[in-house]
Amino acid sequence: MTSFQQARIDLGSQLRQLREAAHLSGKELAGRLRWQPSKVSRLENARQTATEDDVVVWAQAVNASPDTTDELIRQSIALLERHDDWKQRHRSGLAAIQEDVRDLEARTKVFRVFEPGIIVGLLQTSEYARHVFRKVKRLYSAADQIDAAVRVRMQRQEILYDRTRTFRFVVTEAALRTMLAPPEVMRGQLDRLLAVSTLPNVEFGVIPFGTELPANPVNGFWIYNEAMVAVATMTKDLILRDPDDIAFYVRAFDDYAKAAEFGEPGREVIIAILHDYRKQTPH
Repeated sequence: MTSFQQARIDLGSQLRQLREAAHLSGKELAGRLRWQPSKVSRLENARQTATEDDVVVWAQAVNASPDTTDELIRQSIALLERHDDWKQRHRSGLAAIQEDVRDLEARTKVFRVFEPGIIVGLLQTSEYARHVFRKVKRLYSAADQIDAAVRVRMQRQEILYDRTRTFRFVVTEAALRTMLAPPEVMRGQLDRLLAVSTLPNVEFGVIPFGTELPANPVNGFWIYNEAMVAVATMTKDLILRDPDDIAFYVRAFDDYAKAAEFGEPGREVIIAILHDYRKQTPH
């Protein structure tokens, strides 16, 4: 057993002890946190690493002392900063990662997302998602849970129809033309984007190839409310909570949004790409 695994077991054991001391079942705690019950089990049994956000809301739910909360945060940060975190995370399974994201989204009212090279997960069709997960599985040797991961990703999309939430998506034209799936799957995916872009609480913008970009689009990023930014790299998901970091990414998102085409002009860009995919699809 590696030191990383032992540290995760220790953290899970402490979380379980706090829950039991509060006389809560796993299901009751999950209800308070608006999590799936399976997440409580995964964290306590060290099948998943608790994030800083996870331990903060857990500690609040069980009325842990400030000193205990600070120690849990310290342990979770230390675990997530480990070099092999990306390996451990994907070994937990593709479906577990999707459950984590759904938990975070449930606590978010305003979403701002920029993606330069892939269709945003909340907007993916099941077939496009399946091709993406197959590639993730091969690259990271992730646990083979593709069907379950696709199912959870599709369930996540129910949040789009909650009118109390606001979604602003900006993608580059390159993201729509990057073939992570066969042409017929890409056609279905673009049809899906056309439909979602008409939802009243969704703004979907495309930056066309002919538009000068305000900055080099190195990474995609998600801004959750005004509280957190997630930046994906090949080996780590960076979670940023510093106000200066958040303000930086808000400015970056606004710059990209200014360069994007929304509404009918944006849909015209999608339709043009869709036409190109139709020419590639055998009849």
